[in-house]
Amino acid sequence: MNKTELVNAIAAKTGMTKVASKAAMNACFATIAEQLNKGEKVSLIGFGTFSVANRKARTAKNPQTGATVKVPAKKVAKFKAGSNLLVAKKAAKKKK
Repeated sequence: MNKTELVNAIAAKTGMTKVASKAAMNACFATIAEQLNKGEKVSLIGFGTFSVANRKARTAKNPQTGATVKVPAKKVAKFKAGSNLLVAKKAAKKKK
């Protein structure tokens, strides 16, 4: 499912227009991104938790040249699925 299909599904389930659904979804994503940029955690009970993780500096190898490269430390976005999302995933897997 891509963004357009998600907007259409939200509009169908809520009775909102596609324009309003897209605006609401974009506002949701923007708010999550703002909180992560502040270093805050966003918990959506049952769905999951978005957080920021610190990745340590490390050395890696360039696969083409074999040269060692230093990869700097950085912060990355992280998502941990909640219980309802995991249950839905298990149920979908059993149907196959």
